Amino acid sequence: MSVGGVSPIPGRCGFFVERKRRFCKMIVRTGNSYCGEHADVENGNSRRRIPCPLDPKHTVFEEQLSKHLQKCNSRVKPKPVYYEQNINAGSGDEETLEDQALGHRSKAALDSHLEKLKAAAKALEEKLEDSLLSHPVLTQQLDDPNNGDSALKHLKQQASILGNMEQIGLLGSNRCFVEFGAGKGKLSHWIHEAVKGHDNHHFLLVERSSTRFKVDGKHQQADGRFERLQVDIQHLDLGRVPLLMETRVRLVGVGKHLCGSATDLALRCLFEGVVSETAPPCKRSRYQEEPAPPSHHSATPSRADVCGVAIALCCHHRCAWRPYVGKQFFRENGLGASEFAAFRRMSSWATCNGCPDDQSRDHDGDVEPSDKDILNGVLSAEERGRVGRLCKRLIDHGRVCYLQSKGFMAKLQYYTTPQTTLENVLLTAVPSQPADDGERTRGASRELHL
Repeated sequence: MSVGGVSPIPGRCGFFVERKRRFCKMIVRTGNSYCGEHADVENGNSRRRIPCPLDPKHTVFEEQLSKHLQKCNSRVKPKPVYYEQNINAGSGDEETLEDQALGHRSKAALDSHLEKLKAAAKALEEKLEDSLLSHPVLTQQLDDPNNGDSALKHLKQQASILGNMEQIGLLGSNRCFVEFGAGKGKLSHWIHEAVKGHDNHHFLLVERSSTRFKVDGKHQQADGRFERLQVDIQHLDLGRVPLLMETRVRLVGVGKHLCGSATDLALRCLFEGVVSETAPPCKRSRYQEEPAPPSHHSATPSRADVCGVAIALCCHHRCAWRPYVGKQFFRENGLGASEFAAFRRMSSWATCNGCPDDQSRDHDGDVEPSDKDILNGVLSAEERGRVGRLCKRLIDHGRVCYLQSKGFMAKLQYYTTPQTTLENVLLTAVPSQPADDGERTRGASRELHL
């Protein structure tokens, strides 16, 4: 059997998928020509397959429908105890405007946004510092000659994140590392390797989708608990996670390329939804005043709950005004939802404006063809790249101000080179009045030669 000169792969399904212009690649049973999904087209087969009512992307034999609905992966599943609808979504009654593409805005409106951007940029630091570090636990992996370009790129980023975490004392004992947007969990894996000499450490991997090839299995017999929470950060109430209710640990929020609004959702999750009655108090320095008695009815966590943040930022064009945590900074500079919508779109110019194909593919912007037409007469490619980077800085500075309002010293740094990734900014934060020096982990971070 062949269609258009193309034949099915031996041992695979003989059904030709018109949409993909190729044969189905599913493996078939011995003696059959079609897979289970396409078995109804086989000659002499009286069984009829129908689309699943829960998800029409797959089909099921009609007589097995009732049984299938009980185990279908698309069925509505019971919500976990830590699920709270939109707990981290931000207020929905604030200013909202229709998000209009730049190409649909007038030149006068675009000029106005650029003027406001330049005025607000005066509040920013002149230049971010470089903090290109590494960590000993990744030395062997970094030196592996079998690494491909993609693998090496991610290893460099993970090594620098760990190096920066060690430098500010986050790799210590009595910690629960919460990795937001965990994916396969590689960052948590390397953090686990880095804290093996410390006591009482646990890991929570937050990821809304089901992920293949997870590293969780490597840590089933680990000394600390290694748990995965399959939930959107928007609906995660950390105060109800059983692990955090059972153990006396402080939280460290981490993430590698936490995309767009996910960073704001994670910060809200850490600082607006955690009330722990079991977490131990941080030790006071001798210069710190006697703390007030903790209030367990406050929606804002005490310093004992969160002891640090290390998040590699990414994809500012996917940010949204409602969950954004830097609204106060924007308002203090005469900016609102309309300017935010424009700046988030302009931020894509930093990574999708004359950048290499492989990097632009990793971080898709949303510059539409109509946008480019109007922009060509206003800004050069170099100017667009500069404006895009400035928009990203402005959005990130709002997050820094938010963390400062929570009593944290927050900082933005370049943690890797633009050649490794154009999304190379790391947001770190530690309490303004840290714990005793004896409690801090002082590792010898080595500079990463990239």
